[in-house]
This record gives sequence, structure tokens and C-alpha cells, in this order.
Amino acid sequence: MSINPDTGASVAYSIAPMLSVRNGARAVEFYKPAFGAVEVFRIDDPDGAVVSRLSVEGAEFWVADESPEHSNFSPESLGGGTVRMILTVPDPDAMFASAIAAGAREVAPVKEEYGWRLGRVVDPFGHHWEIGRPLVP
Repeated sequence: MSINPDTGASVAYSIAPMLSVRNGARAVEFYKPAFGAVEVFRIDDPDGAVVSRLSVEGAEFWVADESPEHSNFSPESLGGGTVRMILTVPDPDAMFASAIAAGAREVAPVKEEYGWRLGRVVDPFGHHWEIGRPLVP
């Protein structure tokens, strides 16, 4: 925690990825069944673009339509992404299956390796997600 010098309010440090996608509204609707995401904030632009904050049991990330004019490109525009998301959950097998059922594609099946139970999918928008949990609590 830190104190904002201007307001005196406490501010928690956090980092949350903002995923640039094509068709942000469709992406938001994918993440809901794929990961059980809940939309906690949303801005809809008149031209159809979306900025949305999503939460998976308190783990937050953002989704926004790409905007090349602001140097925000989706993996589809770049021919791939440069970041993988790691989604840590109690039951990676169930979450992995939900992601596949919602339209993700398997990159690596869920297995035990390196002290984790872990699998990897790529979502329909080109973002890679490793879904797993550590084997030792």
C-alpha cells in the first residue's frame, strides 16, 4: 500500500494485463464461459470498440479493441503475441476444458511438469494462456 500525496487515499499496487484484440465485445463474451470471468467495468465507444475490465475470482485483466493509431496491436495484426498469461486456478483440468469448450485451441495438454499441473491454450484472439497450479502448496 502507498498513500496518494494529493488525496491522502491509500493506493494498492497491482499489475493487470490489457489484452488488445480484434472485436473486443466478442472477446469479452468468450472469456466469460472460458474462464468464468465477470465483467466489472466497461466502456463502449460509439464506433463499436470496447474497453472492459474482467475478473476471474479476483484476478483481473483488461480487454480492449486494438487501436493501431495508439500503437496497440492485437496478436492477429502482429502475427503472434509476445506475452503469455498464466492463470493459476485450483482445478486446471476443469478450467482448461472450459476454455476449449468456449473456443480456445490446445497448445499443450494439461500435465505435471516442473512442479506444476499445467496446460496451454491459445484463445480465438491469439493470446496464449497457461492454466495451472503448483503441485506443492
